[in-house]
Amino acid sequence: MLVNIKDIKIKKRVRKDLGNLEDLKNSLRTYGLLNPITLNSKYELIAGERRLQAAAQLGWTNINAVILSNVSEIDELEMELEENNQRKEFSKEELLEGYRRLEKLRNPSLFRKFVMMLKKLIDFIKKLLSKKTK
Repeated sequence: MLVNIKDIKIKKRVRKDLGNLEDLKNSLRTYGLLNPITLNSKYELIAGERRLQAAAQLGWTNINAVILSNVSEIDELEMELEENNQRKEFSKEELLEGYRRLEKLRNPSLFRKFVMMLKKLIDFIKKLLSKKTK
């Protein structure tokens, strides 16, 4: 659900230091909000303060949110803790492999370029043939 950022209330939070938000703001500029923030039915923030603050600093007026109803104060605190605690960073090997794959996609070999061109040509021919049969 799209929510006006001005309507969101931030109550006492466990996290005190939001850290540097520049990388997150760059990500929001480039890819948008990949994961919505979480609010209770009173529009009080449960999870996603860094995303919310980064969006606000970028001048966004609205943000996607999941709104939960009938959530206890205990549940809200557990969710805040879980979201920030139950994430796992990539290992160095995973990160290197991801960047190697990205580099190959950004700079394909001559053979890969040829194969991609052939696929496009085949798709184009299929499209032409399907129009002729209609």
